[in-house]
Amino acid sequence: MAVQQTQALPPQYVEDLQKDLGTQLTALTAAPLDTSRFAPQVAAQDAAQTSAYNLATTQGQGIGAFQPYISQAGAYDTSAAGLSGAGAYQPFMSPYQQDVIDATLAEYDTQAAQGLAGIGQQAAMSGNLGGGREGVMRSQYQNKSDMNRALLQSGLLQQGFTQANQLGNQAFNQQMQLGQNQQGLASLTPSLYQQDISTLGSAGAGQQAQAQALLDAQRETNRLEAYEPYERLGYQGQGVASIASGAPGQYQSMVQPNPTPLQTALGIASVGGGLLGNYGDFLRGQKA
Repeated sequence: MAVQQTQALPPQYVEDLQKDLGTQLTALTAAPLDTSRFAPQVAAQDAAQTSAYNLATTQGQGIGAFQPYISQAGAYDTSAAGLSGAGAYQPFMSPYQQDVIDATLAEYDTQAAQGLAGIGQQAAMSGNLGGGREGVMRSQYQNKSDMNRALLQSGLLQQGFTQANQLGNQAFNQQMQLGQNQQGLASLTPSLYQQDISTLGSAGAGQQAQAQALLDAQRETNRLEAYEPYERLGYQGQGVASIASGAPGQYQSMVQPNPTPLQTALGIASVGGGLLGNYGDFLRGQKA
C-alpha cells in the first residue's frame, strides 16, 4: 500500500523572501570582516606627559636636581671661612690709611715743633735761654707731645682696624647667609620639580584621555558601519521567520553600544564599570 505524505509549503512570497535572504547572506559572508578598522587603539602620550617623564628622569630625582645649589653653598661657606680668624680684617683695611696716618702725624709734628720753638722764645724773653728751666720746659713739652702723638697714632690705627673688622664681619655674615639661601634652594628644588611633574602629568593625562575618547569614538563608528549589513540582514531574517511562523518576533541586536566618548573623556563611568565595559568589548571582538 502506497504511503501518502502531505507537506505544508510556505506561501510563495515567503519562499521568495527566504531565497533572497539566503542570497544576500551568502554574498555578505563570502568575504572576511576587516576587524582592523575597529580594533582597540591606545592614544599616544601627550607632549606634557613626555615633558613630565623627561623632567622626572633627568632633573626631578637624585642629587642632580639640587647639586648646583649644594656646590654654590659650599663655595659660599669656603668664602666665609676665609673671612674668619685673626687676619680676616686685613683685606678690608683701607689702602690709603697709612697715607692718612702719615699726613696726620706730619701735621702734628709741625705743630709740635712750633710749640717747641715757642718755649725758646719764652725763655729768651725771660732771660733763661739755654738755662735749666728752659731744658725742663722743653723736656716736659716733648714728653707730653710724644705721648699725644702716640695716642693719636694708636687712635688712627684703632679706627682703621675697627672699620676693617666691621666690614669683615659684614662680609662673613653675607657669605654665610648666601650659603644658607643656597641650602634652602637645594632643599626646595626637588619639591618644585615634583610640582611641575605633577602639573604636567595631570594636564597631559587629560589631553591623552580626550585623544583616547576620539579614537574610541572612531572605533565605534567603524564597528557599527562594519556590522550594519549584518544587522540589516538579521532584522530581515527575524522578520521572515515571524512571517513564516505566524508568530510575532523580537529582534535582538548583535552590536551593543559602548560608553559614549563624552562619558569616557569626563570620567563619568565608574572604574569598575569601565573595566567591565572593556572586558565586554574584548569578548564581543572575539565573537566578531
